[in-house]
This record gives sequence, C-alpha cells and structure tokens, in this order.
Amino acid sequence: MTESEFNCLADELFARIERALDASDIDYDSNGAVMEIEFADGSKLIVNRHAPNREIWLAAKSGGFHFAWHDGAWQSQRDGSELVAKLGELVQIGAGMTVRF
Repeated sequence: MTESEFNCLADELFARIERALDASDIDYDSNGAVMEIEFADGSKLIVNRHAPNREIWLAAKSGGFHFAWHDGAWQSQRDGSELVAKLGELVQIGAGMTVRF
C-alpha cells in the first residue's frame, strides 16, 4: 500500500469515527492525524495514524493496539480483531454507552 492509499483509508476511518461520536455525547478532539476521545472520568482513548508502518494505533488504559488494512478492514496484527469492533468495546467501557462506528 502506498502512503497516499494509506492516507485515503485513514481519512475515511477518522471521518467515520467522528460522525459516530458527533451523534453521541462523547467528547473528542481530532486534528485528522490524532484523535483523543475523553470520558467523564478523565480517561482517554487515543487513535492515531502511524504512516511509516501504514497502521492505525489505538491506545487505551488496557493497552495498545495496532491495526493494518487487510481484506477490506483495519485488523489487529496480534489477534485479527477489527478496529471498529475494538473501538466500540472500549467506548462502551469508558462511556457506558454503545456507539456504532
């Protein structure tokens, strides 16, 4: 995957996450490359692009996760989980609400 292809896919992902969060009461800040999702207790999730590896990284209290584009989805290199599913799970834990990404 070229850097341009990666950036297009990452742009689409960030827009998708932003649309879902805009429809909720969850506070977030994004500059297009790094997104911080903050919960009422002060904890955060951080989503960022890691262009050198063509990955999206997700940081949470529970750990760090790296996702690469594979078979039409952002999948974990470690366990094959999908980014949007993991993000939904972590938002459920942090905010106590379901957000569909």
